[in-house]
Amino acid sequence: MKSIVKSVIVAMIITAFALTSTLAMAAQVQKTCPIMGGAIDKKLYADHNGKRVYFCCPGCEPQFKKNPKAFIKKLESQGVKLETVSK
Repeated sequence: MKSIVKSVIVAMIITAFALTSTLAMAAQVQKTCPIMGGAIDKKLYADHNGKRVYFCCPGCEPQFKKNPKAFIKKLESQGVKLETVSK
């Protein structure tokens, strides 16, 4: 009986750890610029295919526009959930 209780407790701990790890990996809001890696300024952004990408400085937008899909993919692969905008 004690071994069953221990097994259940261990299973619950493992489940809790897995759930916590999964939640930590859940989508995050964008905090850094995909070009330079600096903190974003919410006044500086570009929209591409319904997704809004923020930048740290005005010089990053032209770089983004050269290959927006690559920068969006980079952010999303880091777990960033970009804001959606309607056209």
